Amino acid sequence: MTLVCGGVLGPYLHPRGRRSVARRLARLGVTVLEGPGAKVTAVRRDAVHLGDGRELPSVVTIWTAGFGVPDLAARSGLSVDVVGRLLTDETLTSLDDVRIVAAGDAAALSDLPLRMSCQSATRIGAHAADTVLRRIAGEQPAPLNLGFFGQCISLGRRAGIFQFANRDDTANTFYVGGRPGAKLKEFVCQSTVKHLAEEARKPGSLTWVKDDKRRQLLRTSRGQAPAAADQAVQPGMRGRSGRP
Repeated sequence: MTLVCGGVLGPYLHPRGRRSVARRLARLGVTVLEGPGAKVTAVRRDAVHLGDGRELPSVVTIWTAGFGVPDLAARSGLSVDVVGRLLTDETLTSLDDVRIVAAGDAAALSDLPLRMSCQSATRIGAHAADTVLRRIAGEQPAPLNLGFFGQCISLGRRAGIFQFANRDDTANTFYVGGRPGAKLKEFVCQSTVKHLAEEARKPGSLTWVKDDKRRQLLRTSRGQAPAAADQAVQPGMRGRSGRP
C-alpha cells in the first residue's frame, strides 16, 4: 500500500504527532510519499501520476482528498465560496436573504469557514437551529463562537491518534497514540451520536468550547478597526441557553 500525501503526511498534525503516525504506518507496511513532487496530477484505471513525473501502478486507488459540498446554494443563485458553501454572516444567515440559514459544513461564515468535521458540523447545526428560532421570535440571532479541541485519525482497528489542538484549531504538542488513541477516537464517535440524540431531546444541551481569537481574525480579514469588527460579530450577545 502506498499513501500519496500531496505535500506532508497529516498536515494538520503537530510534528510530534506526525512522527507517531509515520512510525505506525511503517509498522503496517505502508509506503508514504511526501514532498512537493508527491502531488497527484491524474488518476488512471491502472496508475496514479504525480507532479514530478512518476507513475505509480495501481490496481485499486482510493481518493481521500477532502469533502464536497452539495450544489444547492450555487444552483439557487446564492453567494457561495470557492467550493460551494453558502456565504453567511457570523449568525449563519445568508448574505443574500435573512430567511435562509446554513447549517453544518454547508456554511462559510464571513468567507472564513471552519474546518469540515463532525466537531464543527454538529455545533454549527445546533446554532443554526437557534438562529432560526430567534428570528421566528423576532429576536436578533447571536454570532457563533466555536473553538476546537483536536482531531482524531484511525490507523487500523488497533491504533489511532488523537491530536489535541488549541481553540483556534491549531495542533499543539499533546497527542494520544497507539491503542489508547484508537479507543479515544471510538469514544468520540460514540459521543457524537449521543450528543445529537441528547440535543434532539433537550435543545440547548449541546455545549462547546469558545474561540475568541476568531474576532481578531475577522478584523484582519475585513481590514476593520477593532470597534467596528466587534460590533459586526456582536460579542456582547450571549450564546446558547443564555450562557456566555
